[in-house]
Amino acid sequence: MKGLIPAAGRGTRMRPFTKAYPKELLPVGEKAVIEHAIHDMREAGITDICVVVGHKQHAILDYLGSGKDLGVQITYVVQDDRNGLAGAVKAGENHIDGERFAVVLGDNYVDDKRALKELVAFHRERDMDATIGAFRPEDVTSYGIIDPGEGNLVKGLVEKPSPEEAPSNLGISGMYVFNPVIFEAIEQIGKGKGDEYQLTDAIDRLREDGYRVGYEEIRGSRIDVGTPERLREANREFALRD
Repeated sequence: MKGLIPAAGRGTRMRPFTKAYPKELLPVGEKAVIEHAIHDMREAGITDICVVVGHKQHAILDYLGSGKDLGVQITYVVQDDRNGLAGAVKAGENHIDGERFAVVLGDNYVDDKRALKELVAFHRERDMDATIGAFRPEDVTSYGIIDPGEGNLVKGLVEKPSPEEAPSNLGISGMYVFNPVIFEAIEQIGKGKGDEYQLTDAIDRLREDGYRVGYEEIRGSRIDVGTPERLREANREFALRD
C-alpha cells in the first residue's frame, strides 16, 4: 500500500508563523507535525509516500529530503491550484497508480501510533472502498461530520455543520484509506463549502453511487495544528504521552 500526505495549505490561521514556513513544519515535541504523519504511515507498514506540496514547498523538501533518514521513500507532487483537499488528493493520482492507498493530513497529530495500522486492517477486512478514521471533536462546526449507519457504514457526510445540523458527534479525523475509485468521484464533484473541492463531497459521491464507505474510530487523541490553540494542545498531549 502507498501513502499520500497533503501538505499544500497556506495555513492562514497560523500567521505570522506561516509567513516564514508551512504549518506542516510547526513543532509537536521534537518533530515537525508532518514527521508524525510519516511515523503513522511507517507504523502501518507504508514506506512509499507521496507528499503533495504547494505553499513554501522548498522548506518541506529541505526538512524531509528523500525520506531515507525517516525510513521511507518520499515522492513530491506540486498542487498548482490550491483548490481544496480533494484537489490535493487528486494531484497524487499518478503516483498512486491504481493501488489502494492511505491518506494522513500533513498538519494532523495523532498520539497513538496504532491508529492508522488498525484503520488499514479495518478497510481490508471489511472490503471497503473508502474508510474514514473517526474521532469525537468538542466542536463539530470545524470538521466534516459522519452520519453513522449499521455495521460501521456511513449513511451521509456533512462538512462543518452547525450544531443543530450535525447528524452525530463523529468527526472526520484526517486519516483515510481509499481504493483508487476515489479519483473518479473527485472528478465528478463541483466546488463545495468554502468554494473548494471538498474530499467529503467526493466520499459522499462514492456512497451515493453504491460503493462501500465505512468509518472506524481511531485510538488516542487527534489534533490538527491549524490554530495556535490547537498547536499548544498538541504539544500538551505529546508531553503527556511522552
